[in-house]
Amino acid sequence: KTTDRLLPAASFIRVREITEIYAHPDIRRWTAEALVALQEAAEDYLVGMFSDSMLCAIHARRVTLMRKDFELARRL
Repeated sequence: KTTDRLLPAASFIRVREITEIYAHPDIRRWTAEALVALQEAAEDYLVGMFSDSMLCAIHARRVTLMRKDFELARRL
């Protein structure tokens, strides 16, 4: 219902720190827009995973999400 980001931005800023350690020197620079795009993509993936998992739970005639619902949604 909102357009605010759900995941904290600090965890995506750590991507910059990790690439400074492990990436090739030419690929170490991140723009702010790239980090925001990465955060939005991760949130979109998680929302889709929760939606699919909820459909699996409803199909099993339950209203509570369980681990097996996430595993089934991921396999499908």
